[in-house]
Amino acid sequence: MFQVYFLKSKRNKKVYVGVTAKDPSIRLKEHNSASNNWSRNNGPFDLIYFESYHCKEDALRREKFYKGGFGKMVKNSIIDTLEKHKHWGRSSVG
Repeated sequence: MFQVYFLKSKRNKKVYVGVTAKDPSIRLKEHNSASNNWSRNNGPFDLIYFESYHCKEDALRREKFYKGGFGKMVKNSIIDTLEKHKHWGRSSVG
């Protein structure tokens, strides 16, 4: 399984979109360990959302979608909905 995930910075509210074959909670720990410059400058983070895919190519395509154009609006809509309901969500896509 592959996951597309959103991490939200507790420091500045920026949202990171990534893809992983690991459990998203493991990636959260890795990002919170400040293993690279972006994580060090923007962490700590909360895992706020993830989607699961069977196919790596589908997950990579979805990650790219969320990072540009119309996908940014969809991402922001998901985040706004989760924050409005005070519920970090999860979706499975197959």
